[in-house]
Parts: sequence; structure tokens; C-alpha cells
Amino acid sequence: MKSVKITGITVEDRRFDLENGAGSDAVHTVPVYAYAVCRLKTDTPLDGVGLAFTLGSGNDIVCKAIEYLSTELVGREIHELMSEFGKVFAGLTDSPCYRWLGPHKGVVHLALASITNACFDLWAKVEGVPLWKLLIDLKPEEIISLLDFRYVEDFLTKDEALEILRAGWIGREERESVLRTGYRGYDTSVGWFNYPDDLVVQNTKEALAKGFTAMKLKVGSADPERDIRRAALIRQTAGDAATIMVDANQQWTLQKGLYVIDKLKAINPYWVEEPTDPDDVLAHQTLRRAFHPIRIALGEHVPNKVIFKNYLQANAMDINQVDAVRVGGISEFILISLMSKKANVPVIPHVGDMGQIHQHMVLFNHIAVGHPNMFLEAIPHLRQYFKYPVELENGYYAVPQVPGSTCDFAE
Repeated sequence: MKSVKITGITVEDRRFDLENGAGSDAVHTVPVYAYAVCRLKTDTPLDGVGLAFTLGSGNDIVCKAIEYLSTELVGREIHELMSEFGKVFAGLTDSPCYRWLGPHKGVVHLALASITNACFDLWAKVEGVPLWKLLIDLKPEEIISLLDFRYVEDFLTKDEALEILRAGWIGREERESVLRTGYRGYDTSVGWFNYPDDLVVQNTKEALAKGFTAMKLKVGSADPERDIRRAALIRQTAGDAATIMVDANQQWTLQKGLYVIDKLKAINPYWVEEPTDPDDVLAHQTLRRAFHPIRIALGEHVPNKVIFKNYLQANAMDINQVDAVRVGGISEFILISLMSKKANVPVIPHVGDMGQIHQHMVLFNHIAVGHPNMFLEAIPHLRQYFKYPVELENGYYAVPQVPGSTCDFAE
């Protein structure tokens, strides 16, 4: 086991303009996809690269927080660091001044995501394996040591999490068949909010031709009739066999959500995503009760494990869309995934990273945790900026083979 020491930290503010309506939703009409990047320099040629996802303005604030939080990692050896990462994770934001800025949400927590993800990336690179391989080969006890269980043990204890992971070894060989087939994707780019109706129809046809059987439409218009019309268009074009999801990006009040979702029932949506304010657990609970078996999906704006715990305790979500570049990184993602497994709620991540990390995490979730093999969001708009962009063939993610979490940017 080669010793690799972190010798320094560099931070990068990466921003990418999207054109012609790509990436637009009911809130973000002119989106800029951005990453606050933590780069761990070492005493070897290897760097660890971590991402947190933002939408442009304010990305520099997250970058500054990365500088503040990461200083104590300098001088740490990566294996020693990761052997007790749950404690490291807890300690990074335990300073009273940083807790006052959160705790465990907003700018500080996004910075923690980038730092955490850089640690996992470096660890996998040092081991010479893709992140998914590193994670599925860990013993259950080793995974537990990566996690910070504070504030969630009233719902999931360490012993319960260990039992879930030990149970995951049963039937693992059968679930590893996903490594031969790849992981199914869904096309989230057919129906961006600013796309005209004819382009939504054209994109739907093209998605079907590429092998996608599931796709998503952005809704949340001020005029709900626009959403209803466009949803009918995509269902008519894709056919009854296609899986159609709609995403309101938090734009409805509870009363408006009750009205619009009732109208959208006509297209048989697989889920309705982020129908209202992401902090309003009980409003989502009300919608879930009102429209079951239509699924309520959310998670990209749920900030941390505690609020996810509350959603699961309240039976207020059907699909957990936790995002490893929006919560506190891969460590917190795994803990939330384990809580979701206990609650029998599938995890289908939001991919603020364009799928670069999450193509690894869905393999871990399925093989090691026992989550169902479902599908993963696919967004192609930034693939040219990554050194090892995700690859999809006939609607399926190829299994990544390069060491690390595939977050390196192209030079």
C-alpha cells in the first residue's frame, strides 16, 4: 500500500454557459452550470479532484469556503485519512464559526461536498481502481467508518447500517450483472423549459432513436395549461410504453400542485419532481398521499442527511434524488442511501455532476446496498469539458474503467 501525502490544496471556479435554452427550468431561465473544484495536490503525480455544483453567480463564494475548510487536510496521508473519514467529515465543520454559517447546509456544506469528493477521488486513484470498484470491495465495517451518524441514529443506527451492508453480500453476484449490461439512463434534456413545443417533439423522437425509454419534461409554468399541453405532446410522441417524468423545480404552492398534478394524471407520469418548496416536508407528504401511485420525487435541494431523514420518517417521498455534489459529498450520499434502503425508497440521483460521479454511485447502490437497478439521469451538455466523459450507448451508461471518480477536466 503506497503512502501518498496531501501536500497542498488548489481551488478552481469553473463556469460553463449553456446555449439555446439548454438547462433551463422554471427558475433558472438563463442557466450557467458551474463547479467549485477542490484539487488535492500530493507528493506524487496524482491529484484528487472534487466537485460541488452551483449555477454560476456565487460559485466563487463556495470556492472561498473550500479554502477555509480544507487547510487541515494538508499533511495527511490518504489511507490514514480515509480510515476514519467519518470523524474527519464531522470535524471539518465543527468549528463554531463555520457551524454558524450552516450548520450543514448552504455554502459551507457545498464546500464540504467538493472536499469530500476530492478525498474519495484521490483514494481511488491511489488504489488504481474506479470509484465504484473501490466502494463495492470495501468491507461493511470499512464503509461504516466513512460515515458520520450524528443526528440520524434515531432512524438508522450503525448496527442497522452494518446489517444492510452485510445483507448486501447476499445475491451480490447476480446483481453484478449490471457490470456487463451497463446502467440504464433516462434523457432529461428532451424538454427543457425554454424549448419550444416543436423542439420537445423532435427531441423526444431523437431520444427514442438513441435507445432511451424514459425521459423528462420541465414544468412549473405560470400558466399551468402550458405544462398540461406540453406533457400531452411528449406522451403522444413517445407512446404509452415510454416512462415520462415531469419536474416542477419547486414552483407550485401546495394548492397549485394539487390542481396541476391532478390534470397531469392524464399522461400517467412516472414521477412528479420537486413539486413545491424543498423544505416543506409535510406539503410533499400531502401530495404523496393525494396522488399515490404517482410518485413524488425530490432531493436535489434537500441539503443534508437530517432533512432526508425527516422526509423518510414522514413517508413524504417515493423517489430519493440525493446528489453527491449537493449534499456533503460521497460520504453523506452513502449514509442517505442506507437510510433510504431501510425505508424501502429507491435512490435515483440528481446528476449535478452530469453523471460523472453518480455513474459510480448507482453501481455501488445496486451491488453493495441492494437498491433496485433502475435508471440514472443523463445530461450531455458539458461532456466535452471532462477528460473522461460519461459514455452512453443505446440508452445505457457504460461502466467506467479509469481510476478515480472521473471528475478530471480536459486540459
